[in-house]
Amino acid sequence: MRVRGILVANVYYTQVKKEDPEVFKALDGEEQREANGLELIPSENYVSSAVREALGSVLTNKYAEGYPGKRYYGGQDYTDEAERLAIDRAKKLFHCDYVNVQPLSGAPANIATYFALLEPGDTVMGMDLSHGGHLTHGHPVTVMTKVFRFVRYKMKNVETGEIDYDDMLRVAKRERPKLILAGFSAYSRELDYGKFVAIGREVGALVMADVAHIAGLIAGGVAKNPFDAGFDLMTTTTHKTLRGPRGGMILVRESEDIAKKIDKTIFPGLQGGPHMNNIAAKAVAFHEALQPSFKVYTAQILKNAKAMEKVFHARDVRMIGGGTSNHLILADVFGSLGVSGKEAELLLDAVGITVNKNVIADDTRKPLDPSGVRLGTPALTTRGFDEQASTQVAELILDTLEHRHDNKKQQEIRQAVIKLAVEHPVPASFV
Repeated sequence: MRVRGILVANVYYTQVKKEDPEVFKALDGEEQREANGLELIPSENYVSSAVREALGSVLTNKYAEGYPGKRYYGGQDYTDEAERLAIDRAKKLFHCDYVNVQPLSGAPANIATYFALLEPGDTVMGMDLSHGGHLTHGHPVTVMTKVFRFVRYKMKNVETGEIDYDDMLRVAKRERPKLILAGFSAYSRELDYGKFVAIGREVGALVMADVAHIAGLIAGGVAKNPFDAGFDLMTTTTHKTLRGPRGGMILVRESEDIAKKIDKTIFPGLQGGPHMNNIAAKAVAFHEALQPSFKVYTAQILKNAKAMEKVFHARDVRMIGGGTSNHLILADVFGSLGVSGKEAELLLDAVGITVNKNVIADDTRKPLDPSGVRLGTPALTTRGFDEQASTQVAELILDTLEHRHDNKKQQEIRQAVIKLAVEHPVPASFV
């Protein structure tokens, strides 16, 4: 399939182009791919030019083992300033007393939390992977299951997304977890945080939320904050809906004891020198998230997701959970359209629409070729897509899959994707 796209003149890689043309080719190719395609993986987004500048800044040169005011190396005046800014801004965003901004990503943040609060052999309750949970919530393939014991909860009704809280309580009473984890990677509804806290209090467990996917929605005030329900701590990534650099963060509501354990486990327990350029970029992203425009942005994410949901409903495509209450949709494309998740991902890639294959609840197919695809609206919304444009994208997705054997139709869809990309370029402040 040969189509003519738009050419992006990037300004970031002039020295790379001169010094290493091979790496430049890869970087430039990704710039063109993102400009000419539509990004719908719900865990991906565009970061601002300011975030990218901080990420590529002079702070990449500096070792800063320890914490602000308590470093092991000298020359820390400006590293301390950057990290304190990130911490203070995160506290404001999420309404908590303690924040550690040094985790390298979401998985290391979760692992650090387990080691900080648990002893080997202790039990953790988390969401089943096929029902929307994350690998670090206790999937058997992960190393953490060799150290800690995980039990799982599921949805009570896959068609509505309702969690089986009664069964959660029964299992919690029987298994006595030390930590109950609320959070997800592919779940499209809001959790009842109050019920998690009630169950945790009844069995004497700490209650933690992994809000990696919805941190930006919480910061923007369009999703509930688990701390308001009494959660003890939260972990998150700093990219995805929060629209910052790839990284992690641990937030503690009010317990100084928990915060001290977290800090000690991150450093010196698991990590050495923090990536100060990344922490500075986090501080920039948090500043952006504190602006009124971020609330408008996050509200539009939800509107766009609901617009896409309407198309899937109208065209009788089954969605796990029956639809969406957040930024993502998990669609059963195999059951609805007879195309596997892997094939759907490849077909959509070919027309310039990026989604990811994903298992659905109690999937009978293998994880590398599952029944579903996962898609979301954060990146589209950054590009200025509204409900009307999001509706067009949903129609193009289903047209691609339904007419997968029609080469002429696929070329028409690719041209339509290019047109939408041209009409909704990545904002100048993000390139």
